[in-house]
Amino acid sequence: MKKLVCAIAVGVSLLSTAAFAANPEGTWLSGDGGTKVHITNCGGKLCGKVVWLQEPTDQSGKPKTDALNPDPAKKSRPMLGLQVVQGLAPSGTNRWSGQIYNADDGKTYAANMQLQGDDTAKVEGCVLGILCKGQTWKRAD
Repeated sequence: MKKLVCAIAVGVSLLSTAAFAANPEGTWLSGDGGTKVHITNCGGKLCGKVVWLQEPTDQSGKPKTDALNPDPAKKSRPMLGLQVVQGLAPSGTNRWSGQIYNADDGKTYAANMQLQGDDTAKVEGCVLGILCKGQTWKRAD
């Protein structure tokens, strides 16, 4: 009887793990609620573009641009449509690693995205692979 109970428990565990193999593609709302990023498959890896901003215009009423980018040629790029997530590849169960661009400081960081459920993901950017800052994103679609 113990073996049967153990086998059932393992089976249920495997089924719940398979059910939780969530798909990260879709639209996500950032932890601060100010940005929506649409994650899609880009040649076998995941990438993401800004598709919505809570505040889409700057103080002068013009559409926000990538003003803090260190490359002068990129400073005038519109924020809407800007690719901020790039090259996310599977790196574990419900986990992807790649790069994320932070328009708040104009820098690109090593990134991790880990689904914590169908509608929740922890997204973090890291410096030197050990100093990480993250936020919880919620599925928006």
